[in-house]
Order: sequence, then structure tokens, then C-alpha cells
Amino acid sequence: MDEARLIELEIKLAYQEDLLQTLNKIVSEQQQQIQSLENSLNILHQRQQTLAENLVSNPAETQLPPHY
Repeated sequence: MDEARLIELEIKLAYQEDLLQTLNKIVSEQQQQIQSLENSLNILHQRQQTLAENLVSNPAETQLPPHY
């Protein structure tokens, strides 16, 4: 193998290693964002369930008073 070809392969390998590190960092950040969004969604779901239970348990409060 001649020297120029070996240098070219080493350069390509260096770029691929850099790209792999960059992609790993992006995937890690996206996983953290997904986890944060899942946590927020769970909190909102729990709040929605609590509000729905309160409406069902107190139907008299949800009825409008008679008009005079």
C-alpha cells in the first residue's frame, strides 16, 4: 500500500470517528429530551385525571343554578 493511500484512509477514519462521537452526543441529548417530555406528559395526565375525578365526585358544583 502506498503512503498517500494510507494517509487518505487515516483521514477518513478520523472524520468517521468524529462523526460517530457527534452522533452519539446528539442521541444522548435527544434521549434526555424524550425523558423530560415523558415526565411532563405523565404530570399532565395525572392532573387531568385528578380534575376529571373532582368533576365526577362533585356533580352538584358543576350544575348551573336556576335562573330567576
